[in-house]
Amino acid sequence: MRRLWSYMIRYQGRYALGLACLLATGTLAMTVPYLLKRAVDTIAAGGPPAAVAWFALGIVAIAVAQSVVRTCSRFLIFNVGRDIEYDLRNDLFAHLERLPLAYYQTQQTGDLMSRLVNDITAVRMLLGVGFLNLVNTPIYYLYAVTIMASMDWRLTLASLVPYPLVLVIVKRTSRQLMERTLKTQEGLAAMSSRVQENLSGIHVVQAYVREQAEIDAFARLNETFSAQNMALAKVRGIIMPVMRGVSTLTTLVVLWYGGSRVIAGRLSLGDLVAFIGYLHILAWPTMALGWMLSILQRGRAALQRLEVVFQAAPAIDDRLATPLDRPLAGALAFRQVAFAYEGRASGRRALVDVDVELPAGATLALVGRTGSGKTSLVQLLPRLFDATAGRVEIDGRDVRTIPLATLRRAIGYVPQDPFLFSRSVRDNIRFGAPAADAAAVQRVAEIAALDRDIAELPRGYDTIVGERGITLSGGQKQRVTLARALLVDPAILILDDALSSVDTETERRILGRLRGVMRARTSIIIAHRISTVMEADLILVLDDGRVVEVGDHAALLARDGSYADLFRRQRLAEELEAL
Repeated sequence: MRRLWSYMIRYQGRYALGLACLLATGTLAMTVPYLLKRAVDTIAAGGPPAAVAWFALGIVAIAVAQSVVRTCSRFLIFNVGRDIEYDLRNDLFAHLERLPLAYYQTQQTGDLMSRLVNDITAVRMLLGVGFLNLVNTPIYYLYAVTIMASMDWRLTLASLVPYPLVLVIVKRTSRQLMERTLKTQEGLAAMSSRVQENLSGIHVVQAYVREQAEIDAFARLNETFSAQNMALAKVRGIIMPVMRGVSTLTTLVVLWYGGSRVIAGRLSLGDLVAFIGYLHILAWPTMALGWMLSILQRGRAALQRLEVVFQAAPAIDDRLATPLDRPLAGALAFRQVAFAYEGRASGRRALVDVDVELPAGATLALVGRTGSGKTSLVQLLPRLFDATAGRVEIDGRDVRTIPLATLRRAIGYVPQDPFLFSRSVRDNIRFGAPAADAAAVQRVAEIAALDRDIAELPRGYDTIVGERGITLSGGQKQRVTLARALLVDPAILILDDALSSVDTETERRILGRLRGVMRARTSIIIAHRISTVMEADLILVLDDGRVVEVGDHAALLARDGSYADLFRRQRLAEELEAL
């Protein structure tokens, strides 16, 4: 609740005005039964009709004023709830954007979406409707009970006899509401995750004819969610009838006991009418108590789920960074670098004692079997992860001392798994440089050998590629991500198996166009095809996280080690394909 309080403090002025309106609404509401009492007593005493008419006009005027003030109170408090919802959702999204890749490797996208949408909506209900009723109910009870006690304390005590039952019910159902609400929200998150996964991977589901299996799995989740909702509804369903029954029972007590006191001459008829009027005013707050309790517990459960996300701290610490006095040139050094992924059961390190230097403007190639640590090594440069031991340096500075935004703007990273947004081809290419003009976009598209493909698209550069670029082939997606990296004009270009889905001829054409680009910057190429890395200034052969061979293409062939063996096998495969 501490986090929530910090948001409420921002809008304390509007909350204060809303509270003032609630107090004014309560004051006006309590005046109506008093005027009824005066009118009834006037009639009972045989007073003039004009006096009764004035009381009636007073009630009408108060009702009009009350409706205006009540509207203002709801406008102020409900809108504050929506403003806090807006702030909270923005802050949560910004927090999610800063969390490291390691966090998302253990989380489900659907669950995070549920927290960002449904749970924050529950908080808004708590801060709007919930807050209003939480404040309004005590005000009404305090006002009404005080006035009723001043009229007849014995009748007031008699009218409060059923209320211990309310306290017992609230105490017993509060914990159940919290537990069942939390389960319901977790069930909704599980369903959201299932839907999100299926819609994103619908091509896989259909390709393996798993439609019915996924439908059945979703039906089971839906059945569980329905059962959780029903269990919650049962608790809610008990509260409202009991509250309504308590309100009715209180009215009966006042009619019976208050009527006997009127007959005995100890209470006026106007007082009895006023008592019933006050009970009528308290009827809704009493019946709404269960609903308000449900909103409170749902909001608490939502806050609990949101706090779990907020407590996830960004693992990449930027506090040691200091501003640069000149742009990064791109000289690289890995000094006794070791790295291990958190949470891996085996505890095996992905990198072990990697030590290599590369001057600015040179090209480094990484070769090795799958899982040898190539991608892990290049992800340390933009600090997608931090090394667990050793130092990663650019221009002689530890990357942890370079401002994160400056560091990442200097690196163009093309990952092995290309990701495109559901936007146009143009917007995907311009993602890192949104101000780039059409000529710049076309230039990098030509370098990535995309120009012919784009010409064949229905709307050219303005063609929407669909979620994750589903309308494009694997090779086209890789080339769009390559063009995206080139457009930011980085000092360091990383190609992580970026041409694996491209045919050999297209790859050769792209590499030819890239040579001029790569001369002006430091480049790192990860590839399984030796033909892709033959012209690199330095080649590292990795195995099980260790550097086993270092040198250029000619030197490694002369050494006749694992690189030379890999080269011979690929050359033989190419010759067999040519037959």
